[in-house]
Amino acid sequence: MASTFFKLICFFLLASMVHASDPDIISDFLAPANSSYLDGNFFTYTGLRGIFSADYPPEFKVTKASMAEFPALNGQSVSFATLEYPDGTLNTPHIHPRASELLIVVDGSLEVGFVDTTGTLYAQTLQLGDMFVFPKGLVHYQYNPSSNKPAMAVSSFGSANAGTVSLPSTLFATGIDDDVLAKGFKTDAATIDRLKAGLGSKARK
Repeated sequence: MASTFFKLICFFLLASMVHASDPDIISDFLAPANSSYLDGNFFTYTGLRGIFSADYPPEFKVTKASMAEFPALNGQSVSFATLEYPDGTLNTPHIHPRASELLIVVDGSLEVGFVDTTGTLYAQTLQLGDMFVFPKGLVHYQYNPSSNKPAMAVSSFGSANAGTVSLPSTLFATGIDDDVLAKGFKTDAATIDRLKAGLGSKARK
């Protein structure tokens, strides 16, 4: 009996994890704590003003409109970002653990791709106006291969707080021991040290 009960508990826990996403809210929106008055300003985000007419930055740049920057998104299961890619720049391989991403190219061209859980790469070259979806939690990237033309994209996410885990930074700039990484990548500690140095990370702990 106890074994059956334990299995049932595990089943329900796993089921809840599989369906996990931003929680549904039971009000129209979530107001900040201790707020006594709201108007249209609360539901307006101006952080992207001028971004589409300004010069491109010297390096790849993401400008987010997530719950952290735009508190009105709390409970709405949506967020947004603009991505600027000067010539030859890369949005390094990363994941969004809490949301899928829908990207549309609004200037230039991008090479994009993601890898599924079987190790299959799905890649595409996107032109102006093309869209591409990156499934939730899968490793993906975007790259502007042009040597003389920048690119820009906008992305929407199925979460107010999608989260971003950069693979290079997570693996090589968080203090994981060199020997662990060397064994994992079937290389030597000296190679790992060079990778860490390239990211400006701390020495091994």
